[in-house]
Amino acid sequence: MSLWVWLLLACLFAYAWKLVGYLLPASLLQNPRMSRIAGTMTIGLLASLTVVNSLASGQALVLDARLGALAAAAAALFLRAPFLVVVLAGAGAAALLRLAGWN
Repeated sequence: MSLWVWLLLACLFAYAWKLVGYLLPASLLQNPRMSRIAGTMTIGLLASLTVVNSLASGQALVLDARLGALAAAAAALFLRAPFLVVVLAGAGAAALLRLAGWN
């Protein structure tokens, strides 16, 4: 199959999944366990996207300045810095590491 067929199938699956959410009874969605599961899934998806965008380049794993930026941002988060400081710490670390030649 071509890439376009896979893309259209993924779009169809995403639309069907959203439609299933509308067809579920409200009593199921108001269950506290369902709220916890939905919150946990959101955190897991965000974490996996962060890791993939930090360590992957195409089909290969790459250790470059993005990993250092992620570590600096994580340290700022650990110290409970404001969001702007976290972003600036990550950007600054990436800039310094690239300046040092770690691409």
